[in-house]
Amino acid sequence: MGNASDATAVFISTISKEYDVVMGSLYIVFCVLSLLGNGILLLVAHHKRSSLKPPEFFIINLSISDLGMTLSLFPLAIPSAFSHRWLFGELACQLYAMCGVLFGLCSLTNLTALSFVCCLKVCFPNHGNKFSWAHARLLVAGVWCYASVFAVGPLAQWGRYGTEPYGTACCIDWRAPNHELSALSYIVCLFVFCYVLPCTIIFLSYSSILLTVRGSRQAVQQHVSPQTKSVSAHSLIVKLSVAVCIGFLVAWTPYASVAMWAAFSDATRVPPSAFATAALFAKSSTVYNPAVYLLCKPNFRQCLYSDTVTLRQRIYRSSPRLGSAPQHNKDTGISTRFSNGQEDTFEACLCIDNHARCHVSTAQRTACILTGSVHREVTLCQLVATPLADFL
Repeated sequence: MGNASDATAVFISTISKEYDVVMGSLYIVFCVLSLLGNGILLLVAHHKRSSLKPPEFFIINLSISDLGMTLSLFPLAIPSAFSHRWLFGELACQLYAMCGVLFGLCSLTNLTALSFVCCLKVCFPNHGNKFSWAHARLLVAGVWCYASVFAVGPLAQWGRYGTEPYGTACCIDWRAPNHELSALSYIVCLFVFCYVLPCTIIFLSYSSILLTVRGSRQAVQQHVSPQTKSVSAHSLIVKLSVAVCIGFLVAWTPYASVAMWAAFSDATRVPPSAFATAALFAKSSTVYNPAVYLLCKPNFRQCLYSDTVTLRQRIYRSSPRLGSAPQHNKDTGISTRFSNGQEDTFEACLCIDNHARCHVSTAQRTACILTGSVHREVTLCQLVATPLADFL
C-alpha cells in the first residue's frame, strides 16, 4: 500500500494549476503547428521528390522525427497538464520517456549529420560531390540507430526513466545519478555523446563553411555552380540548415542545462518550474524546421503554392454548384426581367476562370457564369446595344 501511494504521489503536479493550464494551452498550439507544418513539408517533399537533393533528405527525416515526437508526446502531455497530474500510469510513462529521448536525439543527430554533409560539399568538394542518395539513406539509418542506443538504455537498466520533477510528464530520471552509479554513467555518456559532441560538430562544420566562403568566394562558386546550375543553390541550403540548427539548439539548451544542474548537484534544489519552462522550450523545437523551410525556401514555397491552386481547382470542379454543372446548362436560357415587366431570355455559358472567354451559339445577349471565381460572381457577357439601364 505504501508503494502504491508513493507512486501515486510521484504523478501529482508540483507546480501551480495556473502554470499547468498555460503549459497545456501552449502544448496545444505547438501540436497543431507541428502537425500542419511538418505534414505540409512532407507533402511538398513528396510532390517534388524527383528534384530533391541528398542534403534535403535530412530535412525530410527531421520532419519525420518531429512528427513522431508530436504524435507520441502531446496527446499524453496535454490532458495531463490540464488534469494537474500524470494520467496514464507507469508503463505509459516509460514509453513516453523513451519516445521523447528517441525522437529528440534523432533530431539532434540528424542536424549533426546535415551540418557534416554541408561542410563536405562546400569545404571538400572533391568528396562532397560524390555524396549520393545511397550515402544519405545510410547516414539516416545510422542516425536512428545511434539515437536508439540511448533511448533503449534505461529500459535495459542503464540509466532510469521516471516522472519529470514537475509531475505531469516523464523523461530521464535526472535525480537518479545522485545515488546510482549506472544512472550517473548514462547521464555522462548522454551529455558527452548526445549534446557536447553533436554541438561541437555543428559548430565546427558551419564555422569551416563560413571561413571557406569568406576566404575564397571564387572557389566556392567553381565547385557549387556547375553541379547545381545555380550559384546560390547550396548556399541557400546551408543558410537554412544553420537557421534550423540554431533554432533547435536554442530550444534544447535550457533543458540540457537544467538537467545537468539536477544530475550533478543536489536535485532537490532545482525548482520544478525550471524544468517545466525548459520542457516548453524543448517541445517547441518541433515547429522550427517546417517554418524555416516552408517560409524561406523558394522551391518549397512554389511547390506549396502550386499544390494549393491545384487543390482549390479540384474542389471547384467537384462541387455540384461550381464545377460539376450538367452539360445542358450551356444551352439553358436565363430569364432576365426588364423595367417594363417583360422578360428576355439569354444563352448561358460556363467560364473556367476569370480570364476565360464566353463561347455562345447566338449573337443575342448572353450571360456568363464565372464558376472559377472565388466569389461565385455572375456577370453578363457580349451585351448588344440595349442600354444597361433597361435591366433591374
